[in-house]
Amino acid sequence: AYGSNITNFALILGLTALINPISVHSQVLRKELPILSAITALAAWQVWDGHISQLDAAALLAVFTGLMSWTVWHHLQKKPAAPGSAIAQELAVNIMPARHAIFWLVTGLGLLIASSRLLVWGAIEIALGLGVSDLIIGLTIVAVGTSLPELASSIAAARKKEHDIVLGNIIGSNLFNTLVVVGVAGLIRPLEARPEIFSRDMMVMSALTISLFIIGYSFGKPGCISRLKGTALLLCFISYTAYLVNIAGSSPSMPSG
Repeated sequence: AYGSNITNFALILGLTALINPISVHSQVLRKELPILSAITALAAWQVWDGHISQLDAAALLAVFTGLMSWTVWHHLQKKPAAPGSAIAQELAVNIMPARHAIFWLVTGLGLLIASSRLLVWGAIEIALGLGVSDLIIGLTIVAVGTSLPELASSIAAARKKEHDIVLGNIIGSNLFNTLVVVGVAGLIRPLEARPEIFSRDMMVMSALTISLFIIGYSFGKPGCISRLKGTALLLCFISYTAYLVNIAGSSPSMPSG
């Protein structure tokens, strides 16, 4: 979950910015990023003692439920898009019957689940054959494999200059990973967090979260994630991954739990 968050921020956002610089609106800086920062702080506090209990997991799921309920309620209070707005015009041009939309939604989800499982299973078998620990596998191969849907949708949105979709995709995915993925897993069975998860991986994830505030501002105002900033994010991902690979190559593999 945390490896996927790091991948979303550094790799996917970096690649997307290289394709098309991403405009950062003030609402993202005022609302979404502070919420994600608070959730990241909650996650760091939970793994600080090296243990995520079922009570901790239930708290994460409760926060997610409350956050989603508030988000739905908040947007239902807004007026529908005006007839002449860009959203209304796009919906008028791209008409799809409801049954077709449901069919493609179900088909796409099915293919997504199947392809992701095949990719992750194959990668894990290769990594285990090379003697890489479970933690390194999760932070690298599984993280990238499970983030491929975000990569595809973010690149497609960037090419259409749908910047809000790109940022919403990344921020929403990280919220889901932190609250639901960890929450469901911890509810099934309490999780033991090795010390380096807090001292290394959680710190990297927190630093990337904070960096979005910095790179999203331009002279104190909402700016954009330029190609230069995207390159910096990619370099962060490459450096982090290279460090993990170096650790994997210099230490004995850990037995599977």
